[in-house]
Amino acid sequence: MSTLLEVRDLHVGFGREPRDNEVVKGVSFGLEAGKTLAIVGESGSGKSVTALSVNRLVDFGGGRITKGKITLQRADGAAIDITAADEPALQRIRGREIGMIFQEPMTSLNPVHTVGAQIEEAFRLNRGLVGAAATRAAREALERVRIPDAAQRLRYYPHQLSGGMRQRVMIAMVLASNPRLLIADEPTTALDVTVQAQIMALLAELREELGMAMIFITHDIGLVAGIADDIMVMQHGVAVEQGKLDSVLDNPQHDYTRHLLKAVPHFTSGSAVRSDGGSHAAPIVTVDNLAVRFPVLKGLFRRKTGAVHAVDGVDFELRPGETLAIVGESGSGKSTTARAILGLVKATRGRIEAKAGRSGRPVQMVFQDPYASLNPRLNVEGLLAEPAIAAGQRVDAKLRQRMVFLLERVGLTKDALSRYPHQFSGGQRQRLCIARALMLNPDVVVLDEAVSALDVSVQARVLELLIDLQREFGLAYLFISHDMAVVERIAHRVAVMYAGQIVEIGKAAAVLGAPQHSYTKRLIAAVPAIERRRQHFAVDVTQVPSLVRPAGFEPPAAKWREAGDDHRVRVEETA
Repeated sequence: MSTLLEVRDLHVGFGREPRDNEVVKGVSFGLEAGKTLAIVGESGSGKSVTALSVNRLVDFGGGRITKGKITLQRADGAAIDITAADEPALQRIRGREIGMIFQEPMTSLNPVHTVGAQIEEAFRLNRGLVGAAATRAAREALERVRIPDAAQRLRYYPHQLSGGMRQRVMIAMVLASNPRLLIADEPTTALDVTVQAQIMALLAELREELGMAMIFITHDIGLVAGIADDIMVMQHGVAVEQGKLDSVLDNPQHDYTRHLLKAVPHFTSGSAVRSDGGSHAAPIVTVDNLAVRFPVLKGLFRRKTGAVHAVDGVDFELRPGETLAIVGESGSGKSTTARAILGLVKATRGRIEAKAGRSGRPVQMVFQDPYASLNPRLNVEGLLAEPAIAAGQRVDAKLRQRMVFLLERVGLTKDALSRYPHQFSGGQRQRLCIARALMLNPDVVVLDEAVSALDVSVQARVLELLIDLQREFGLAYLFISHDMAVVERIAHRVAVMYAGQIVEIGKAAAVLGAPQHSYTKRLIAAVPAIERRRQHFAVDVTQVPSLVRPAGFEPPAAKWREAGDDHRVRVEETA
């Protein structure tokens, strides 16, 4: 095969003196047509800056290529030096020759235009299509990326689609130009494991169909094993190891590569669950027949025509010192359940009993995004004081002593009290969030995707911290996650949610090792693993049933069957 892209001795810097502030330092690689190169590394490694340099988008973020050469073999056979190209030439390349998919589709899509209008614009710019021809092409692109009811979805706005659907829209826009090179920058990081598998299936299918090359940026080496031909591992702006997939994964030579491989949580179908056994004490949280519904209003007078049954008939118990993980896709109701326990959303029906223990405020929460969870105007002392002030406590020497105590417990020093959130890394910020949640000495901590935004090695350290804190303080965790490997590492018991209902619940080893419900089996089958090389991802068009019900609708009572000791499965309806 011919070389499509050649990168030689690439240096990229930022600021007024980019040569003195380089974040990419001498990276070189080649990419053949139809092949996939995975660039792997943690935050700050330079992997995304390297990718953004390929089409010179780094210029718009204050970056400059200070040295090196990037050569692209164009469709007409001519070679172009991207580092020396002017902006008009680059505009002809972007989209047409090089397509790009970013990590968060919500920031890439315009919220005030329908997805149809945005896809049509891509076809107009790249293929000159207008009117009915552009609309037809947009619909066909949505069908191509397996979005059901494509003609109707064209009229949707981005906020009306799930994360997985929005990412498919971004892929549909890229398809408007049939690029020869696709750069996918963490395209599945924020997605559920089953949706992630579908996006990977789609990308693999399109790569085969169009013969395009792909640069896949990720920190998930398990995901890389399923799709990549070659791997380049980056650390501190340097490519520390690169080579063929099997060679790097099976015989890593660099310490950092070995560190990354060791840090990745390996899913072992329940064989690596915690051995400390959880708790047999009386429940500290009891949820009985919980339902949360949001009204659907239509017409000029906002008449109620139905309701979104976000959570319907959920039951579970949580004991002191125990971790109950709730897993499921976006929209399954797991976060809504957690928010109902905290009183952040109102329960429509059911009973939630959280026993007041040591502090009188038994439940605290740690959210997914540590960047959005901390007020940038407050220093750490102010942030840690917030929950105490809200509880009517005074900021005195005793409270400051507890701040220092908790900072030490989460691996930070006393001098952190005077610093501000922007002065900490993502992992350190999440440690601050954990310390803040513990300020009122709660009995229960709700962790809503609390480690999903972290790099794998940081994630591993935060998980170890959570387990240590649980043992030290006797905490109960309600752990919301879509990552089955992480769940296996921390959970004593697992509840699987689907379409607003728990479909399987029991001991972690039983649920993860011997899943009984078809949805649980589908979740586990979608988990990426280093052992699955060049995995064939099958595109699954199974749709989650709509949660919108007509006014007055009540679901039939759930039927359950026992699958073993402390292992219950919802009986599935037969067609």
